[in-house]
Parts: sequence; structure tokens; C-alpha cells
Amino acid sequence: MSRWTFKRWIFWMMILALLLAGIMGVSVSLGAVTIPLSKSWSILAHQFLGISTPGKWTASESSIILDLRLPRVLSGALVGSALAMAGSVLQALLRNPLADPFVLGISSGAAVGAVLAILFGLGSTFLGAYAVPGSAFGGALITLFLVYFIARVEGRAPTNTMLLAGVIVSSFFSAVIMFLISATSDEQIYNVTFWLMGNLEYMASQSLGIIFLYLVAGGGILFALARDFNLLSLGEETASELGVDVERVKKMAFIFASLITGAVVSVSGLIGFVGLIVPHVVRMIWGPDHRFLLPASALVGAMLMVVADTLARTVMAPTEIPVGVVTAMGGAPFFVYLLRKKGHAVYH
Repeated sequence: MSRWTFKRWIFWMMILALLLAGIMGVSVSLGAVTIPLSKSWSILAHQFLGISTPGKWTASESSIILDLRLPRVLSGALVGSALAMAGSVLQALLRNPLADPFVLGISSGAAVGAVLAILFGLGSTFLGAYAVPGSAFGGALITLFLVYFIARVEGRAPTNTMLLAGVIVSSFFSAVIMFLISATSDEQIYNVTFWLMGNLEYMASQSLGIIFLYLVAGGGILFALARDFNLLSLGEETASELGVDVERVKKMAFIFASLITGAVVSVSGLIGFVGLIVPHVVRMIWGPDHRFLLPASALVGAMLMVVADTLARTVMAPTEIPVGVVTAMGGAPFFVYLLRKKGHAVYH
């Protein structure tokens, strides 16, 4: 792995995974009702490892940890992983540090699909739990095809043109979302608006398995393309001369980035800055090799989202702040700092 030896890769993956596990372990103990960390971990150890500990806990404490907080923490980790990985891929393909699922309109398209599924009650049809994720993925793919069709010139889609097309399509779908909200009842407006601001509160436990499958399938294929992403960072012409089928890689990458984005947007709403900030941080610390950048971004993105969601449900407890508000309030100043400190060098 160039300067990344296999042992060094494994070492840092283990460090990041342990950090994520520690953050998740702390997060499940925090909330409107604080449960001591030792007791929280005892409940988890008893449930999943069958380890009996001398500590005692009530049935309500066990229910809070296992039925409420643990699914939510896992949800945050999956959402953060997917958004960070998608952002890493899009920045690699467009060779632009501002690229992420929101800028290209993928998140907005996914949100339109999910909102339509919610408003028309598709979840109560034969589609069941697959209705909203499927609709979100459909919206993300439609957005992708629109952006690619608008940007395509003589069989190719220049990266700068794709970025501009994404901004246009994103603005259009944002207007569609506002129209849908204005055409709904008062109660629906509140629910949809709160969901669009980014919220993990209503993510059903049964959705975890579906989102995990999306992430594993899409993320695995994107990781398999990591070497091609490294070559694309040198420029499309150079990558082509080195044997990369540039258009094929771009199409596959956009499709699977849309897959994981659509999946998480369907359950979390619009959460910004994760896919924008995390790849920068990982790139600044460990370098631009996508064979490390992609999985590391997934782990760091998971950490960031778990922390942000923990803040969202504890800072003003029992009132809850949309997690998208937390990521925006923290992410915007941090991104300004990055631009002031490094400029466009943060990408290279």
C-alpha cells in the first residue's frame, strides 16, 4: 500500500475502531436520564456476552439502554460512516474539496423520494420497511442521472460541469421539497420539517439491518475502486493512460455513492457537513491514499455523528435538537477554519 504497509493499515484501523467503540459505549450512558457508565456497560455485557456482573439495574434502565439508546447510537454510526465515505468518493472523482452528496444534489434528490414515500404512506403498503429507503435511493439515482445527463458533453462528463449541474439540480429539488411541505397538513409539515433538519429519533430498529446492508455492499465496492481513485487524483487523462476506464469508474462510483447516501437520508433526513469535513480531516492527518482514506473516513464519520447526536439529545434535555443543526453549527465554523488555514491545499 505504498507508504501504507499492511501492518500499519491494520494498526490504525484497530485504533480508530477502538475509539469508535469507546465513544459509542459512553454515548449509551448519556441522555435525559443519566445511567452510570459501569452500569450501562454491565447491561450490554450481560445482553450480548452473557457476562453476569455484581451490579444491579432496573428493567427500565435495561430498556433505555437496549431499546432506545443502543439502536440510536448504532444508527448514528451507520449514517456518519455512509456520509463520510460518500463525501470521500465524490471529492476524489471531482477533484474538488467542496464536493459532497449535498453539493451534487444527491441528498436533496434522496430527500424528495423519502418525503414522497412518507406523505403517501408507502410504508403501510406491501413495501413495508423498504418503502422509504427504496424511494430515497430512487430519488438519489434520478438525481444522479439528471446531473450526469446535464453535464455530459460528447460522451463525457467534465467534473466542473458536473459540479455546476449538481448545484442546479440540488436547488431545484430543494424547491420541490418546499412545495411538498407547503401542500401538506399542519401535523405533516412539522414531522417532515423536523425530519429534514436531520433526526435519528424515529429511525426504527428494523431499519438498522437494511442500512447496514446498503453500507456494506456500496462501501465494499467503493473500497475496491480505491486504487482507481488514487490514479484519478492525478487527472483523468493521466489515469486513462495508466489503464483506468475513467467513465466506467465514475459511473460506478456515483451509483454506489448514491446508494449509501439515499439509504441513510431515508432514515436520518438531511445532515450536512459530515461528508464535507471528515474526508478533509482524515486526509490532513493520514494522507490522500484512498485505500486508507475510505475506511478511515467511515470510522471517523461514525465517531462524529455519534458525538453530534449525543449532544443533540443531551444539551437541552429533555428537549431534543435536530442532529443536522448540531453538525451545521459545528461544521460550518470548522470548515471556515480549514479554508483559512490551508486553503485548497487541504485536498492535496
